[in-house]
Amino acid sequence: MIPVPVVVTVLGGWCAVYLADTLLKSSNSLKASYEDWLLTYGLSVSPFHLRWQTALFNRQFYNWGRWKPRFLYLWFSVGMVFGIIAMFGSVILLGKTLLQTLTQMLTEAPKAQNDRMLQVVVSVPSSDLCLRAVPGVNLPVSQLTYFFSAILISGVIHEVGHGVAAIREQVRFNGFGIFIFIVYPGAFVDLFTTHLQLISPVQQLRIFCAGVWHNFVLGVASFMVLFLLPAILFPFYYTGVGALVTEVTEDSPANGPRGLFVGDLVTNLQDCPVYNVEDWNSCLGDISEKSQVGYCVSAATLQQLSFPARVYRRLDGTVECCSNNSLTDICFSYSNKLDSHLYACLPARKVIEASKVCRTNMDCHKDFVPSFCVTPSLENQTRLIRVKHPPHIDMLYVGHPMHLQYTVSLSSFVPRQNFLSIDLPVVIETFCKYLISLSGALAVINAVPCFALDGQWILNSFLEATLSSLIVEKQNRELVGFLILLAGSALLAANVALGLWMVTAR
Repeated sequence: MIPVPVVVTVLGGWCAVYLADTLLKSSNSLKASYEDWLLTYGLSVSPFHLRWQTALFNRQFYNWGRWKPRFLYLWFSVGMVFGIIAMFGSVILLGKTLLQTLTQMLTEAPKAQNDRMLQVVVSVPSSDLCLRAVPGVNLPVSQLTYFFSAILISGVIHEVGHGVAAIREQVRFNGFGIFIFIVYPGAFVDLFTTHLQLISPVQQLRIFCAGVWHNFVLGVASFMVLFLLPAILFPFYYTGVGALVTEVTEDSPANGPRGLFVGDLVTNLQDCPVYNVEDWNSCLGDISEKSQVGYCVSAATLQQLSFPARVYRRLDGTVECCSNNSLTDICFSYSNKLDSHLYACLPARKVIEASKVCRTNMDCHKDFVPSFCVTPSLENQTRLIRVKHPPHIDMLYVGHPMHLQYTVSLSSFVPRQNFLSIDLPVVIETFCKYLISLSGALAVINAVPCFALDGQWILNSFLEATLSSLIVEKQNRELVGFLILLAGSALLAANVALGLWMVTAR
């Protein structure tokens, strides 16, 4: 849930801003000077909405709009084609998403959502913003800076596309602005509406499609940076040697004197080699899905280390043979030729260190030394995992593998010099992923034929450009557009409503 102090702070802050704005506008002595100040700086205040508009960047926008006219014509023509395809594709995507959400709601055991996966439905046409990723609910507080920065940058790039395309099509550009709606930032451009209505539908399409086109390009550019990051950072960081620990949470089972520390390089999980973060996640996934591995222990060592212990069954059917007070001993099961269900309470570290991983006794036959494959007898879903992070002693972890995954942060980039930050590659990676997700979401959602979104104007211009000869009456074309917009709005609203319900209610 969203923390109560955060809600109180946000609501209290907006109430204070709106109250101050109301008092100043009601004051006979301060009203004129206050409204002049707002007008001078291009500010406007309304409930939960703060807006700033300026003409400072107009010259820069005009320079961009007049740069290489032939190239810009081709650039925005490609964007027009992309926008039209995105309009139809977004409807198919939202329809498929809605069906998947309904199916998940009707199943008794819905698939667990990964808290680190961002599921976003964002729309920033002018001042509206709808989310399926709710900060404080399914978005970690530590990620809020990335989230809001990516929203702002994606919105700015989106509106820059509209502004430059409008200038390219000879539409007057009045100004650029930034707004804050509750806590979400966004951007907008102010165009002269009369000019916009006088140009042809194809020219309008270039302008209206420019936003989603620029968001798509931003997402692709972010993906390329993410893909080429090892090559970009090669002079300063090397990869492919392990996963570098960048953070261990306080409640992590890996926290402790023999656990993991920031700067440790993980090279193996059990017998699974780790060369990067993807290997770490893959190995933990395999360990979680497969049965617990065993360890080869010679008969002599097994007899020496084991001691008599009471054997009893847990509620889940597994067997325990060690004292509950023991922090170093674990119950192991093994079999011999006479009995297939033997148990021994053994010191875990002495059994595991320098032992070969095995599945059956056949894996342990070597040099004619009688050996057994002893397997930890643990509760369901619990695993004993040996984590190698040389030159330190191996960490032995007992618990659910996913708990280890969520409480330890790692990076695939190892600094070549000690003075280099271990967090810089992680910051770049994370920010690129947020840009890809949020800019892509803006491209998809704004293309939906829905009221108040870019898709509304894209659809209207598209119908004017394609149906004017088939449907002669303009009113009939507007009726067709209205019905399509009504269906698209209902589809988007259903996705947002069910998405928010899935996030907050589950």
